[in-house]
Amino acid sequence: MRYLAVVKIGNSFPATVTRLGDFEDWTVRGTGHTAPAVRVVDGFAASLPDCDELAGVVVMGSHAMVSDREDWSERLAVWIRRLVAEQVPFLGICYGHQLLAHALGGEVGYHPGGPEVGTRTITLLPTADDDPLFADVPESFLGHTTHSQTVLRLPPDAVALARNEHEPHHALRVGACAWGVQFHPEFDEAVMTDYVLAQSDHLRAQGQDPAALCQAVQATPVAAGLLRRFAALVLAG
Repeated sequence: MRYLAVVKIGNSFPATVTRLGDFEDWTVRGTGHTAPAVRVVDGFAASLPDCDELAGVVVMGSHAMVSDREDWSERLAVWIRRLVAEQVPFLGICYGHQLLAHALGGEVGYHPGGPEVGTRTITLLPTADDDPLFADVPESFLGHTTHSQTVLRLPPDAVALARNEHEPHHALRVGACAWGVQFHPEFDEAVMTDYVLAQSDHLRAQGQDPAALCQAVQATPVAAGLLRRFAALVLAG
């Protein structure tokens, strides 16, 4: 039986993990499925699953930076290139989104406008109209965000699917079935609030108001639904 692999490549803040769980808990829950259909995979492992084992792959967020090009990350990028070549459905979230772009020849680095943190409005581009994952999603929707790096340049043949006033590449697709999203569909309001509070000093130094960002946190049902939509695409039948 092929399964949806949720690839863990880091942990959330210790206090958040204690209170609310970690990246893999939120992501698996968001798919609406459990084991054995969905399995958590160690992204730091020297050996990663073969393509013929997989119905699909989700690579989650991380507090690491793609531009540091750590050995585990570069090894994962090689694996991602293989997945895309073999047309294994792929969804990258935040770090996973940026790593997809890097793996396929795009450029990732620090966002020239600084970090984006909080619940933000995201707008679909016309290219999303017939996209298998984003078709029927409202033109504008709310998503939770926390990132300092960004896809500065798309890979060859990639299609931008969504943006906002801060981030030009909030979603992209490469080929028929590889997607990346800069926002966090796995976050809920409690997790988003924890991320604002944990970064309060840094946000103030950037001229942002953590209290206002916390007050603006709200539910993001459309963004959250993307995980379930992706799982439905790859686990159908």
